[in-house]
Amino acid sequence: MPSRLVSLGLSLAGIWLLAACGSSTSPYGGGGGGGGGGGSTGGHLTTITVGNGLTFRPTPDTVSVGNVTFSWAAGSVNHTVTWDSGPGTLPADIGPQSTGSVVVSVQMGTYQYHCSIHAGMSGTIVVQ
Repeated sequence: MPSRLVSLGLSLAGIWLLAACGSSTSPYGGGGGGGGGGGSTGGHLTTITVGNGLTFRPTPDTVSVGNVTFSWAAGSVNHTVTWDSGPGTLPADIGPQSTGSVVVSVQMGTYQYHCSIHAGMSGTIVVQ
């Protein structure tokens, strides 16, 4: 009897893990996030939402070399994208915006950025 309970428990854990993976916000599959279409540099186009909850979503985000779109959520307050670190020359900082979207090009490496208006609002992009 105890071995059946262990087997049942492991089976349920496996099902839960598969379900959790299926609801991923990764741009590589599962639900939500990102999208196809290539950028001019051959990478895919992914979207990072600049949200009302003082968050960048998703973060961290792992993407291919190419373009990343920052998209301001409908009704969002002003936010910026200020680059802290990254490989080579950093993309231009994005000034205060509350609507619309901005596309930036990224190369291989890790980028750190933040909103200069809201302390603690920061994000990371890992480009592979």
